[in-house]
Amino acid sequence: MTDTLPRAASAAGPAAGPADPAVPTPPARPTSAFTDLDLLGVAELLPAAERARLGVLHDLLQAQVRRPSIAYWNREEFAADLLPVLAGAGLGGLQLEPVSALFRGLAHAEVARADLSLSTVIGVHNELVVGLVDALGSPEQRRELLPRLATMELLGAFALTEPEHGSDVAGGLATTARRDGSHWVLDGAKRWIGLATVADFAVVWARDVADAQVRAFLVETGRPGFRAELIRNKIGLRIMPNADVTLDGVRLPERNRLPGAVGFAAVNTVLRHSRAWVGWQAVGLQLAALDVARAYALDRRQFDRPLAGFQLVQHSLARMAGNTASSLGLMVQVARLQDAGSLEMAHAALVKATCTAHARETVALGRSLLGGNGMTTDYEMAKLFGDAEAMFTYEGTQEVNQLIVGRELTGVSAFV
Repeated sequence: MTDTLPRAASAAGPAAGPADPAVPTPPARPTSAFTDLDLLGVAELLPAAERARLGVLHDLLQAQVRRPSIAYWNREEFAADLLPVLAGAGLGGLQLEPVSALFRGLAHAEVARADLSLSTVIGVHNELVVGLVDALGSPEQRRELLPRLATMELLGAFALTEPEHGSDVAGGLATTARRDGSHWVLDGAKRWIGLATVADFAVVWARDVADAQVRAFLVETGRPGFRAELIRNKIGLRIMPNADVTLDGVRLPERNRLPGAVGFAAVNTVLRHSRAWVGWQAVGLQLAALDVARAYALDRRQFDRPLAGFQLVQHSLARMAGNTASSLGLMVQVARLQDAGSLEMAHAALVKATCTAHARETVALGRSLLGGNGMTTDYEMAKLFGDAEAMFTYEGTQEVNQLIVGRELTGVSAFV
C-alpha cells in the first residue's frame, strides 16, 4: 500500500512558507516502508500480480475518488458519479474473484483510505449481497443476478436491523413472512439499511410465522408495499444513503426466497466475514488520517518551524502509526484464517472492536494535531473524524463485539 501521491496532494493544508535560516533544512528522507506508509511491508506478502494490481488501485482511488468525495460528503449526497470508477476497477465483483483474502482485504482498505462511505458501499455490495447470493442463492438467482452485480449494473441492500432490534436482532427479529399459496407476504420495518433508497433490490430477513424460522427474500425496491425513507443529518458516513424501510403486505413469488438462507446461523455466516471487513476499513481510515496528518505537519509552520519538528507532534504521529500498524498486523492474520477457512465469529468480533477503537483514537489524534483546521472538511481530517464514529458502531456495537470475545474466553454469555 504505497503512498504514490506527492506530499502536497495528500492534504489540503497550507503550503510551508520560506525556509527560516535559523532552522536547518532537514536532509532528504529515503523512501522506506514508513515513508510509504506500508508500515509492516504487507504488500510484499502478495503475489506479484496482486501487488501490482493493488498499486494501480491505490493510484486510481487517490486520483479520482479521494478529493471529489469531500463535496459529496459535505452535501450528504450519494456519489453516484463515482460508482463507474469503482466498477471499472473491478470492485463490484471482488467477492467472486479467485484472489487471496489478503488482497481482498487490502483492496477494501484502499477504498476506505479514499472514502469510508464508498468503501461501505463496496463492502455491503460484496460481503452482504454478492457473497450472500453466491453462497445461499438458487442456481437461477446466481445466474440472473451475479453477472450484473459484478459490474454494478445492479445494486443490492442488506435489510436485517430493525427500529427496535439492533444488537438483539437474532432473537428479536419482528419482520414477518407469511406463506400465501405460491407467494410470500412480508410485513415489518427495518432501520439503518444502507443503499435502500438507491438499490434495485433488498435482501430482507424475516421470520416465517409458520415455524418461526428466519428466512431471507429478494425484494425488488419497486414492489408495492416497499418504502425506503432516507435518514438525514448523520455526523459520519454521509455519502452512504441509510434508510428506514417499511414492508406493508409486500407480495413475493417463491422464486424470490433465498433457499439456503434458513435460520440465524445463515445470517452469522455472512456477518462473521463482514465484521472482519470492517477491520480492513479501520486500517484504511487510519492510513488516510496518517496521510493527512503527516502532510500537514510537514507543510504547516508555527513559531518559524514546521510542526513536524516539535516533539509532541512526532509523538502523536508515532502513536497514530502504532495504532495503524497494530490494526494492520491483526488483519493480516485474519486474512490467513479466512484463506484457511478457520475464521470464527470471535476472531471477527475481536478485530472489529479492536481496530475500530484504534481508528477512533488515531483520527482524534489527527484532528487535534491540525488544531482549528481539524474542525473543517476543507482539511479532510474532520471528515475522517466523523466517519470513524459511524464505523465504531455499525456491524455490531463496540460493547457487543467485546462481549462476544468475552463469551469465547469464559464460556459464559453476558448478554443472551
